[in-house]
This record gives sequence, C-alpha cells and structure tokens, in this order.
Amino acid sequence: MQPGYQPQQPPSVDNNMTMSIVAIFLFWPLAIPAIINASKVNPLLQQGDYAGAQAAAAESKKWSKWALIVGISWYVIVLVCCLLGGLAGVVGGSTSTSSY
Repeated sequence: MQPGYQPQQPPSVDNNMTMSIVAIFLFWPLAIPAIINASKVNPLLQQGDYAGAQAAAAESKKWSKWALIVGISWYVIVLVCCLLGGLAGVVGGSTSTSSY
C-alpha cells in the first residue's frame, strides 16, 4: 500500500427499506418480496458483493413500486365506487322519499 493512498470504497447502495415498509401498508403481498430484497443489501455490501447488493436493491425497488401502484390504484377504485354509490343513494333516495 502506498503512503497517502486510500482504498477506494464502493459507493453505498440505497436498500429502499423505507419505501418497502410504506408499501406494506398499501399492498402487502407485493411488499414482502421488497422487504426481503431490501434486507439483503447491507449484508451483501459487507461481504464485498457490490453487484449483488445493487441487484437486490433494484429488485426491492421494483417490488416496492408495484406494491405502491397496485395499492394506490386499489384505494382510488374503492374511493370512487364508494363516492358513486353514495351519490346514487342520495339521488335515488331523494326522489323516492317524497310521499305527498
């Protein structure tokens, strides 16, 4: 090792654990693989497997995004259906309840 030479550390890899945990509240079946892959990133970095850590982080991000997309879409669909059902009940109920 030469004097003044610092061994180059590979840049850190974001494990996407936060996004995976948020995704578990929206759609847990797809968030579980995201959490599993996110938990693999740091041990792989400690072993020196930078490419494996990047691959696990990419898988975690992919599963998290799908869980977020499916979960948010599901909540929007439910909200629209509830609003339309409530609106139909109000409109339909107001015309049929007048008994003069």
